[in-house]
Amino acid sequence: MADLTAAHTPPPPARLLPVAVLLWLAGLYLRVPILVAPPLAPFISDELALSQALTGALTTLPILMLAVGAMPGSLAISRLGPRSTLALAMAVMALGSSARALAPDASSLMVASAFMGLGVAMMQPALPALLPRWLEAHHLALGTAIYMNGMLMGEFIGAGLTLPVLMPLFDQSWRATLLAWSLPALLVAGALYLPRRGTTGPITRGNWLPDWRNPLTLQIGLVLGMSGSVFFGLNAYMSNLLAQQNRLDLLPDALFWYNAAQVAASLVMLKMARRWVGQKGIIITCAFLCILGTAGSLLLEGWTFITCVTLASFIAGLLLILLIALPPLVARAGETGRLSAGNFLVGYTVAFSVPMAGGLLADATGDARHAVLVILGYGLLALPLTLMLNLQARR
Repeated sequence: MADLTAAHTPPPPARLLPVAVLLWLAGLYLRVPILVAPPLAPFISDELALSQALTGALTTLPILMLAVGAMPGSLAISRLGPRSTLALAMAVMALGSSARALAPDASSLMVASAFMGLGVAMMQPALPALLPRWLEAHHLALGTAIYMNGMLMGEFIGAGLTLPVLMPLFDQSWRATLLAWSLPALLVAGALYLPRRGTTGPITRGNWLPDWRNPLTLQIGLVLGMSGSVFFGLNAYMSNLLAQQNRLDLLPDALFWYNAAQVAASLVMLKMARRWVGQKGIIITCAFLCILGTAGSLLLEGWTFITCVTLASFIAGLLLILLIALPPLVARAGETGRLSAGNFLVGYTVAFSVPMAGGLLADATGDARHAVLVILGYGLLALPLTLMLNLQARR
């Protein structure tokens, strides 16, 4: 009886703070190792003689691994538990990201990027699985908000502060900068074993495979892929687009505002989530505006170009949160994990394939705008799917 009473007694804030800090740092590393690549791309490309497609792959290849590694991450959770899976995944991510800094050629750079992406992919399902073991039921939503904020701040910090802040500290060395971003993740992985709350519960095994008979698995996943293609694709080819405009001097500002827009989107959703989540009209509107911003990036230059892509990033961030929030709302309790896994598998596969195809076309034609044109074309094809979403709760 004493154990049951203790289990339902809310912990004091002082005990929640270390958990909150660890969740935020883990969320930060869901995006930092991926989005330090765009600002460093010109330096890496010059030294290792990368094509436009390989330059884009620095960002898009880890996105592919987010799809490939989703199922191994679920398996690891069922065998090792969420905390050990998260610690292992962070170590894999940190070592892979550090290996990129030591890569002597393009081939080893791509292998290291894939290894790093596998670690990030395994982190993704481990974080929500860990929340019930560390937090009381009434703190689960707060825990989710904390690590999602860390993830979106990771996009801003990694891409926005690399060139103006970190590179000058390391004598403009892209290799030293990568190591400085990567190695602290090993400290976070070790610190995951400090919290003692709720770590002795049994590992629950269930059906973790996606349900392909559920139309929402593909529908949400393909629209999620549109959001990811716009955000990661424009991020990956930002330097090529500005170089073609002879405005590469604007790259630090462009990446700063582009990724700051994702943080702004998360703040808006903190206010509007209760009104917007589950509203199909909001999803349709965001998808349309996302396409509109992408189209504008093909027509504008200089600061008007930056304004347009920043708008596209902001809307893509709203769409991302709206879509990720859908599975708990529309699926039965036992089916939520399967639906989410299928959505991420489809969405990240698209978010890799579409920008990569665009990069290949840009290499063939010599025009970086053709990479964006492929992303825009996919967006137009995916837009009708937003009209087909059946968002009725299935409890």
